[in-house]
Amino acid sequence: MSDRLEELRRRHAAADAGGGTDASKARRARQHKEGKLSARERIDLLLDEGTFEELDKLTRHRSRDFGMEDQVIDGDGFVTGYGLIHGRPAYVFAQDFTVFGGSLGEANARKIVKIMDLALKTGAPVIGLNDSGGARIQEGVLALAGYADIFLRNVLASGVIPQISAIMGPCAGGAVYSPALTDFTFMVDGTSHMFVTGPDVIKTVTHEKVTKEELGGAMTHNTTSGVAHFLAADDADCLRMIRHLMGYLPQNNRDDAPRAASADREVREDPALDTIVPQASDQPYEMRDVIRRVVDEGDFFEVQERWAQNIVIGFARMDGRSVGVVANQPAYLAGCLDIDSSDKAGRFVRFCDAFNIPILTFEDVPGFLPGTAQEFGGIIRHGAKLLYAYAEATVPKITIITRKAYGGAYCVMGSKHLRTDVNLAWPAAEIAVMGADGAVNIVYRRELAAAQDQDAVRRAKTEEFRERFANPFVAAEHGFLDDVIEPRQTRPRVIRALRMLETKVDTVPRKKHGNIPL
Repeated sequence: MSDRLEELRRRHAAADAGGGTDASKARRARQHKEGKLSARERIDLLLDEGTFEELDKLTRHRSRDFGMEDQVIDGDGFVTGYGLIHGRPAYVFAQDFTVFGGSLGEANARKIVKIMDLALKTGAPVIGLNDSGGARIQEGVLALAGYADIFLRNVLASGVIPQISAIMGPCAGGAVYSPALTDFTFMVDGTSHMFVTGPDVIKTVTHEKVTKEELGGAMTHNTTSGVAHFLAADDADCLRMIRHLMGYLPQNNRDDAPRAASADREVREDPALDTIVPQASDQPYEMRDVIRRVVDEGDFFEVQERWAQNIVIGFARMDGRSVGVVANQPAYLAGCLDIDSSDKAGRFVRFCDAFNIPILTFEDVPGFLPGTAQEFGGIIRHGAKLLYAYAEATVPKITIITRKAYGGAYCVMGSKHLRTDVNLAWPAAEIAVMGADGAVNIVYRRELAAAQDQDAVRRAKTEEFRERFANPFVAAEHGFLDDVIEPRQTRPRVIRALRMLETKVDTVPRKKHGNIPL
């Protein structure tokens, strides 16, 4: 990527030297000085080399209506067209901040709408490279209408074709809702910003003082708000990450994701998995280590890595096939489900279901996070989103219980009762209404109260509870688990299950759509 970037810079520098106004050259130089690539440089890096076909290059705004007769530029500040990514078609638009600040008007909104309509007709992804000061004030309601036309296409395309947004500069006001409606949002550290109302307005209305970076910077949206899914170091890194993501995704909701050749043996067992979970049930471990030891070549492309870290989501491959991975993270909040993690995982499960990507779940969950902040914030409603997503999904679903599966969280995390196809557990798994320590205090409270040595009785009853109620063989007896396996066998068992499920067909009752608890 770096060699190609240098070549692109030399090519565009030569083009600048041979043409363009002094003003346009100065604006492009300013863009580079700010650490940002030009719109065309971005497209050239995103698409396979030499494949870009531009549309509507000669579009102009209707200057006579807006008092901008002396500011007419071909393309009207947006570059739109199509090309290839990994040899597969993709549609793209890029806002050019050097032309009218990348502002959106009637003409360039029509350019975006045109390629979105083409993407829907041809069943190919659409990628937006956003770098805009917002609506073009001179065009008034026509600019607002342009945004609304785009929003409509975002909604109609949702679940039909993948939609990707890259925020590579400012994105404010109504403009933020198109990225919010797309499937994945990338942001560039230090140069991209997103907010509905800017710092100046906030200061005027609420008297809060906040910088653009604090309010809507890439780190804020990747760690605090959860609006963004990926954090890139610079423009080139952002475009490289988009290309990587596209390798896991199908072209549309009727296709399967592309399969990749893998040198990782399907029958590979990993003995390290047998000891990766600590013997003490309250000790943390890194769930990403489990994931990487199971998936092809240890390659795991994580989504929303910095937000709601008590759950881990992302893409990987098993036997060369794309899978969506959802996993509780015992190393953060003990892997409890809370408001943010439920939203994060629920949305990801629904994306995978919409685009025919099997869902592989690694479960180690002690329950829902307790506390008034969670209850007042609506954990019941938010937790129901994740439950709804798993129950609704008709793609192949496989769940591995690595350790704890307690209470309602057991039900939510891809349990057999939510139409999960294959449910497996490791031998040390505990499946129960609650943890053994808490359960003993309730179930055996009379014996504990009457005992002279309560600690000894509590230890004995805790072991008895685990043996009688919490071990995975009880669930297996009832058919809620399909098997209890040695951890080292996880990879080959999952691959065999995925092969068995390749022809899976599942349905939901006929309806317009469900009413997910938003």
